[in-house]
Amino acid sequence: MDRIDTSILKMLAEDARAPVSHVAAQVGLSQSACTRRIQALEASRHIQGYGVRLGHRRLGFRVTALVDITLGTQVEEDLAAFERAVAQIDGIVECALVSGGQDYRLKLLCRDLDDYERLHREHLGRLPGVVKISSSFVLRSIPTRSEADALFQPR
Repeated sequence: MDRIDTSILKMLAEDARAPVSHVAAQVGLSQSACTRRIQALEASRHIQGYGVRLGHRRLGFRVTALVDITLGTQVEEDLAAFERAVAQIDGIVECALVSGGQDYRLKLLCRDLDDYERLHREHLGRLPGVVKISSSFVLRSIPTRSEADALFQPR
């Protein structure tokens, strides 16, 4: 990767819908050369996909819960069984294996507290290997730097 690739990544991270012609002009390449670079970044998995940031509150999901999960063991088969089960639950938008006092941190989007309570009762409490569940609720999300800004700042 060179500075041109870095510039392309930063531009696409800020606006994945930017036309290739615009990206090419900004980085000083022809459109075909820019297209080849983008394809190479995709093939190398520097670009792993494109997405849309949804306004979940506007879509009716007014509660964000952060759920810490502790399992009874950290045996690979138990971790894999837990991860497979989590992947099947609608409402869980993020699952991370973490260090510290818990094993996993989940992020849930719920319509309201009743929806969270239903997810907890019907799904979280039934996940394989779980011995402890601790939930926190997001009161306010504070805007932070974009992923591109965080990744491409000098350190």
